[in-house]
Amino acid sequence: MPETKHFVNDGYGWACKRCRAVEDADASRVESDDADAQGGASAPTSADALARFFREGEAEEREPRLSAHSLARWADDSRRTLRCPRCGVEEEIIG
Repeated sequence: MPETKHFVNDGYGWACKRCRAVEDADASRVESDDADAQGGASAPTSADALARFFREGEAEEREPRLSAHSLARWADDSRRTLRCPRCGVEEEIIG
């Protein structure tokens, strides 16, 4: 798995390490809050949750909201510099 100081590539795109850690912490907090709200009952299974198709895309908004906001974008045409759209950190990829 390629990795730099600020970004990591898990095979589906470059993700900002800092924003990904924040998203993971938020997701675990929401899951624990949901379990508490259900009185200790088990969390809903993935079959009970809405599919990604229904949560993301053109049907809901003009600009689709992706579930991973930490995915970086290329900051230049030469595709040597990555930029996180969430926190704005940039890093040149050497290699």
